[in-house]
Amino acid sequence: MVASIFFILFFSSFFFLTTDASSDGGQCGSVKCGDDGPDIGFPFRVIGQQPQHCGYPGFELSCKQNTTMIHFPTRKDLVVESISYKNRKISLLDPQSCVHEVFLNLNLSLTPFQYYYVVRNYTYLNCSARLPASFVEVKCLSGSRHHVYTVETSMEVPGSCRAVRTVAIPFAYSPYLADNSFGLGLSWNLPEHEDCEARGGCNWFLSKTGLETEQHLNLAEGFSIKSVIRNLYLKVLLCVLAVAALISMQMYHSKKMNKQQIENENLLQVP
Repeated sequence: MVASIFFILFFSSFFFLTTDASSDGGQCGSVKCGDDGPDIGFPFRVIGQQPQHCGYPGFELSCKQNTTMIHFPTRKDLVVESISYKNRKISLLDPQSCVHEVFLNLNLSLTPFQYYYVVRNYTYLNCSARLPASFVEVKCLSGSRHHVYTVETSMEVPGSCRAVRTVAIPFAYSPYLADNSFGLGLSWNLPEHEDCEARGGCNWFLSKTGLETEQHLNLAEGFSIKSVIRNLYLKVLLCVLAVAALISMQMYHSKKMNKQQIENENLLQVP
């Protein structure tokens, strides 16, 4: 009886601790797609390498040939060059080296991101003939029979051109428009994340009701919510084991005394 109770309680304790350890091992630590890739952590997560609760919807990344990639609904995948969690900035590159094609097709209203730099509206022109040298041609969108330019929206459209689209471009002034790498910086805003980090850090996860967090003290203070719960469980378990042992011993002793008493009464009976 005593052995059975001890076995059950010990097994349940072992199961809890191993499950908890497994859970700790599956916490949302950072990963990399390659040695030179950025550290990927909340609110981002790598599809197939980190559980779904480790990231926020819309912040999914993927690893392709040791390269970190991000997908947008209206655009093909872009390369993630770096991530600054302090500044909340993700720097991107177009694999085809044509940033203007990204600007023309990228619809950030469908994403949790916005441009990191100040934006300004520019109009893309498709021209059948080359414009004077004062206009900056977008080489990666131009061809032998058409020439693409970006101009300020207030500028009158030349006769040989037609306006294709007016989009917000993250450049303060036009000389940067020919640079294929400048400007692909996006930022995000999660107020809960900022508040939590200011308090020393969090273990973030997504529940059925939305974004939640297990806030903990600064790492120098040496404990978290999970460690407190684990220690409390062990203390309760030890108390239960002690009480169960006492009850079992009392029951065993009482049963033994009753058996002894019955045997003595049988011996005293007159035949």
